[in-house]
Amino acid sequence: MAGYGLVIASLDVKDIRFPTSLEAHGSDAMHGDPDYSCAYVIINLKNSDFKGYGLTFTLGRGTEVVTQAIHSLSQLAVGKNLDNIYDDFAGFWRTLTSESQLRWIGPEKGVIHLATAAIVNALWDLWARLENKPVWKLLVDLPPEKIVSTVDFRYISDVVTKEEAIRMLKDSQKMKKEREDEMKTGGYPAYTTQPGWLGYKPEKVRELCKAYMDKGFKAFKIKVGNDLESDRERCQMVRNIIGWENILMTDANQVWDVEEAIVWMKSLAEFKPYWIEEPTSPDDILGHKRIAESLEEFGIKVATGEMCSNRIMFKQFMQTKALHFCQIDSCRLGGVNEILAVYFMAKKLNVPVCPHAGGVGLCEMVQHLQIFDYISLSATKEDRFIEYVDQEHDHFEDTILMRNAHYVAPTQMPGYSTKFKTETINDYEFPNGNVWSKILAQ
Repeated sequence: MAGYGLVIASLDVKDIRFPTSLEAHGSDAMHGDPDYSCAYVIINLKNSDFKGYGLTFTLGRGTEVVTQAIHSLSQLAVGKNLDNIYDDFAGFWRTLTSESQLRWIGPEKGVIHLATAAIVNALWDLWARLENKPVWKLLVDLPPEKIVSTVDFRYISDVVTKEEAIRMLKDSQKMKKEREDEMKTGGYPAYTTQPGWLGYKPEKVRELCKAYMDKGFKAFKIKVGNDLESDRERCQMVRNIIGWENILMTDANQVWDVEEAIVWMKSLAEFKPYWIEEPTSPDDILGHKRIAESLEEFGIKVATGEMCSNRIMFKQFMQTKALHFCQIDSCRLGGVNEILAVYFMAKKLNVPVCPHAGGVGLCEMVQHLQIFDYISLSATKEDRFIEYVDQEHDHFEDTILMRNAHYVAPTQMPGYSTKFKTETINDYEFPNGNVWSKILAQ
């Protein structure tokens, strides 16, 4: 790979928000009025028109805090030569996450880690653009040693080492070309949460379930956790529409105590939920383990991870068998580098990865990650899906392509599918974009 000889000139940071709360899009038992939003980063280079575009997902209020954290971290990137970053991406990643003063407000969690993800995601988008490839293809084409060199193995080498990760990638080389062709044509299976938002009226849930069945979906997730009787009615209603041959998932978004989660899900067991997602605090590893063990006899699995802060927590979740499905999030962790670390651990410990998606840019990004995993690492789609929600996709230049409820590998544009259209920035930058100016003036 030739050197680029390019230097980072500046990072532009924008607060982009969409008023999704007006129609209850994204609503669940914990988050009743989310405005799907993001802190958006544009990397500018000296003496080059290439740019990198990255983001980290938020729910509206607080996005300004994340943008400030990005500004604080930007001093670690501006002035850096791209060759030095990509030649030692793990080292640069550690520079971001271990700055001696900024790390105190993490470390590797919360706002500072969300900010790290935005910068790191933009760097991967830039790298892929320089190579004129989508991120998934960049990853697929990189030598195993180069991929592994991007990962910081500190704190996880007791589970997986660099040498093991390289061997995993090399062991999956067989049929790699066939799997890549499959992703370009048939694509990767998805489930949908679109009919499942808690703020939707029953008639809207029915309408959307039928509409997504017509689109080929066979797996549906609904939000639960506010009222047990209401949950039972909604589970019955959805089952009546999708039938018993299709998959029903449930998601509590962290609202329950451990014992409450067990009792609640036992009451929903007759509807055969495939999994319960985030049944309790996202930090309670042993609580998840108790829930998983208690629901085993009912065939209900536990999924979690969209708010799992870092690779160390994922390590413990998987070591203790506290989850059955690992739900990486493209922004909650520190970007692609750390997500790769979780994929390596999941491969080693035989835990299926089913990425969290649906928020601004999440579907766009996780398709790259999961497609890479299938082609180059796990080599299986068994017990695996990518979440799909049909919101905010039209704001990106490289929108996702769904075919018969499958994500088809993006091939038309280079990058991480994270570049907003210019009109989107003009309309939805907060608080002075065209749309927000009208809303806030009311």
